[in-house]
Amino acid sequence: MSDIRLALKNEHLPLSAATVRTIIRNAGFRFRKAKKVLTSTDPKYREKLKGITTILQSLKPDEKFFSIDEFGPFAIKLQGGRSLVKADEIKTVPQHQRSKGRLICTAALELSKNQVTHFYSEKKNTGEMLKLLDLLLVTYADQACIYFSWDAASWHASKKLYRRVAEINSEAYRSAHPGPRVTLAPLPACAQFLNVIESVFSGMARAIIHNSDYPSAAVCMNAIDRYFVERNTFFRQHPKRAGNKLWGKERIPAAFDEANNCNRVLKKSA
Repeated sequence: MSDIRLALKNEHLPLSAATVRTIIRNAGFRFRKAKKVLTSTDPKYREKLKGITTILQSLKPDEKFFSIDEFGPFAIKLQGGRSLVKADEIKTVPQHQRSKGRLICTAALELSKNQVTHFYSEKKNTGEMLKLLDLLLVTYADQACIYFSWDAASWHASKKLYRRVAEINSEAYRSAHPGPRVTLAPLPACAQFLNVIESVFSGMARAIIHNSDYPSAAVCMNAIDRYFVERNTFFRQHPKRAGNKLWGKERIPAAFDEANNCNRVLKKSA
């Protein structure tokens, strides 16, 4: 402000600080901090994003679009989180704990019906992606086409996976195994924040992982199973596409949004 007043004084416009502030405010300017935004290093970022949104805008009733990712691995132990406590109460969580197990939840969110298909994996690899693909081919056998959208993890784009997709789409395979075609719609590189299922994982973590102290991995899996059963039932009874107001559990609406940042909903630990 002092610099502005000095510059104006040199131009023979001596104004008080209050007057300068009023002029700036009336002109529609405000002092604001710069906002950090998530970006992608993919040179074809806009092209890939436009391709995905075009698919969604023209999705037919007999086509399904899946947002796919893994949650974890995370340790089964006493977890922290937001709690309603008294003014003089401080909740603490031990930094060093003995883990009671670990989990990886592999899941696919179907956007048009808002349904989640999930199972538990030992590792993140191509084998688990093939397992998910086969599961969805059976579950959605009456569809004409299913779209797979995921981030740029190496096991999401392996040669083995692409060979399997090519085999499923071949005429010989389709003659022997009637079912949907498979189309891959990968997200741009370094753009996990566009993965719609991240907001579902975020809501799940807040609902049943934060502030939890499960005695075993099996008990935690039961809680996750119950969460997704209740969520899927809700959206079957109250149909809404992912992207509208969701169940109230997600931290943000599940939608393709460049501002979404739900990738780190829980500190991942082995």
